[in-house]
This record gives sequence, structure tokens and C-alpha cells, in this order.
Amino acid sequence: MVISILCGGNGTRLWPISRSLMPKQFAKIIGNDSLFQLTLKRNMNLMKNNDKFHIITNDKYYFLALDIANNINIHIDSFILESLCKNTAAALTIDAILTYKQNPNEVILVLPSDHIINDYEKYKECVNNAYKIARDGYIVTFGITPTTPHTGYGYIQSESTSNKYLMNVISFHEKPDKKTAKEYLSSGRFYWNSGMFCYKAKVLLDEIKKYEPDIYKSCLELVEYSLKNANNNSSFLRLDKSFSEKIPDKSIDYAVMEKTQKLAMIKADFQWNDVGSFDSLCDELPKDSNNNITNSNNILLQSNNNLIMSDKMVATIGIDDCIIIDTFDALLIVKKGQTQNVKEIVSILNKNNSKLTEIHNKAFRPWGNYTTLQENSNYKLKSIVVKPKHRLSLQKHYHRNEHWIVVSGSAIVQIGNKEVFLGPNESTYIPMGESHRLTNPGKIDLVMIEVQVGDYLEEDDIVRLDDDYSRN
Repeated sequence: MVISILCGGNGTRLWPISRSLMPKQFAKIIGNDSLFQLTLKRNMNLMKNNDKFHIITNDKYYFLALDIANNINIHIDSFILESLCKNTAAALTIDAILTYKQNPNEVILVLPSDHIINDYEKYKECVNNAYKIARDGYIVTFGITPTTPHTGYGYIQSESTSNKYLMNVISFHEKPDKKTAKEYLSSGRFYWNSGMFCYKAKVLLDEIKKYEPDIYKSCLELVEYSLKNANNNSSFLRLDKSFSEKIPDKSIDYAVMEKTQKLAMIKADFQWNDVGSFDSLCDELPKDSNNNITNSNNILLQSNNNLIMSDKMVATIGIDDCIIIDTFDALLIVKKGQTQNVKEIVSILNKNNSKLTEIHNKAFRPWGNYTTLQENSNYKLKSIVVKPKHRLSLQKHYHRNEHWIVVSGSAIVQIGNKEVFLGPNESTYIPMGESHRLTNPGKIDLVMIEVQVGDYLEEDDIVRLDDDYSRN
């Protein structure tokens, strides 16, 4: 079996925690594990000797996903890196084409990366049953038994069969209004659409060819071109952007699931949450005696049923049913029950070309991370952490000078054709236009302070001359 994990979404409803360069699946919003990490751990326990992990993600998330997998010692057999997202129909078709090349009858289990699933034994049982049904030529979807008239999920209408695990699918329904959702719940014939599937590679491709031949053809051309130009020694396949542009943008539900005659549904009774909003996040976090979810250093007087997430102390008086999310650069305050509308805030920010939807003040890179401590129109102050035996790209800037001060660890700094070794409390200066590179030769993290001075200080003023990570 191939376990294919989709982790390319932006999670806009969890802004300002979720940003386009640090989406919700990689953020630590529940304990010390990210949702992606929890997904890997949960499914690692399902794997048998010849099973494989495929990760389907945006190329800008590759190193985030790789670092998380490496930190928990999970081997990923293949990363499929999208340079342009074309929705789930394209992603699953590409994954199936690559799997088909190895084994046409290989069973693929498709999973989102941002769900919380409890009741592991029930989950394992459902996967095992889905695997058996998929081997018989069905496309199996996982229908979650609804517990509330939720308006944030799509629904699957179904009917029972002689197999207590297997349901016939009658139709898919988009996210309903409250009245319709109550009717769905009371009927007992509707299930939440989880976005989880199980099928043979050949079966999915046959259905794609039948119902969406343009998607199949353009995905096949993309895969063949990308493989032809790939590094054979690499564990990832970067999909060509120009070929990706030709692929129709359509979800797998619209493309196949609503049309195929080979669809079956597994009734999934395990506890499930797609963490699609702060309201749903509240269901997963511990609460105090007043039903508040908050840090221990916060003070809440006459306040009930709130979620407060902040690195600084927050005090409230007489506040009920609110969600307060405070990050370094943004503050969100929203009434419970309205958090599905957070995506509208993100839409407005994007129209205004705001960077608040893109990146936190702390940004992760394959070599480590940096945190913006302070900035103005002509200067920026950063702390930089470089992992042992890693180095930044050889680069130059046209609009800024840089001062580097080592706080701890050791650094080799290349400036032009010269190299200098720096230890703690030592510094150097990189003039505008000069090529330079920072390397950590040691066994511990290199921590340094960078001061940028210039008329333009954005990240796109980086000209990479050489890079260990094949970034543009």
C-alpha cells in the first residue's frame, strides 16, 4: 500500500496562526506536534514491510515536511512537489500515475495532513476494511458519522448494504445551511465528507480517463516531462510549472466521485476533526472550570467560553464566547460561531498585498530559521539560527548592506573570494553588491544577529549564485 498525504493547503480560516509559508498543517497548534507530524505518526503504525509514504505538497513546503519527517525518523519514499496548485483531481491523478508505473494494482490510501483522528484502533479497522474493498476494484471514501448539524462540511448521502462496514453512495452534497444540516443529521443517512480515499492506482486512472480525459492527458504530459528533467538520485519530483498551468483546476469530488459507478463508502465511527476553523479547534483543547481555553499566565475575570492564544499575558473582564488570537504582528478577535468567516479577512489582506497572510516574523528555511525582531523603512534587525553543517546560499543584494554578529556557535563567512572564521561576540560587514555566504561548521546551532541597512529590505532582493537546496 502507498499512503499518500496531501499537505498543500493554506488553512486560511486559522489565520493569523496559519500563513501561506507556514500553513496550519505545519504549525504547532495542539501540543508540541504539528498536525502533519501527528498524521505521519498515526499512519506509520499502519505500515507493513513494503508500504510507502508519498507526500504531495507545494514545493515551498518541501523542507518543512522533510525536517518534520526526519525529526521523528520517518522515511518518505517520494515527495511530489507542485510548483502550481491545481486542486485535488490533478494531485491524485499525478500520484496515481507515478504509483501505476511501479505497480498498476497498488492500493493507495489518500489522507489530508491536517486532521485529528482519535480512537486509533477504530481508525486502523476502517483502513483495513477500506483496503480490502479497494482491492476488489472500488473507490472507497470515508464517511464520518456526524455528531452535530455542522455547516462547515460537505455531506455524503448513503444507504446500507449487507456489509455492515460498506455503504452505497447516493450523492454528494455541498456545505449546507443550518436548517438543511439539521435535516441531514436527523435522517441518519448522511455522513461528513472526510476527503479520505482508498483505491487501486489503475482504478482511479481508468475513472479519470473516462470522466476527465483532459485532466488525465495533461497530468500524464506533466509527469513525463518532469521525470525526463528530474534528478534520478533525488527523493522528490518537482512538477514543471509551465505544464502544470495546462491542467484544469477541479476537485476530485467534482471530477470523479460524483460521477463514478465504482464508489463505496466506509462508515467511519472514529473521533475526527478537520481543524477547519478556530471553532473546531476548541473541541480539541482542554478547558478550565469556566469553559475557557487559555494559557496559565492569562487573567480572565467574569469571562466564560473563550479561546485565547497569545505569547503575552492577556487579561479579560466580562468577555464571553470569544476567540482571541494574538501573534507578533496580528491580532484576531472573533465571536464563536463566526470563525468560518476568517477567510474573508485573509481575502481583504491579499487584495491589499499585505504580507500578513504570507509569513510570520519567524520564518523557516532548509538551513534553519530567522526571526525579524524590528524593522523600519531603512533598517531591519534579525536573529538567525543556522543548523550544524548547514549553510546559506551564496548570494548578493543590490539594495542593502549587512552587519553580522555571532551570539553563539561558530561561523565561516565567505565575502567575495575571502573567508573569515567568527566566534561568539565577533562580527563582520557585507557591503552592498558583494557575494557572500554563511556556513555553520560546528556541532551546535549557530546563532547570530543580522542588521540590514538600505533603501529596500524585502526578501526578493536576494540574487542566489549557488544553493545547496536547488532554490531559485
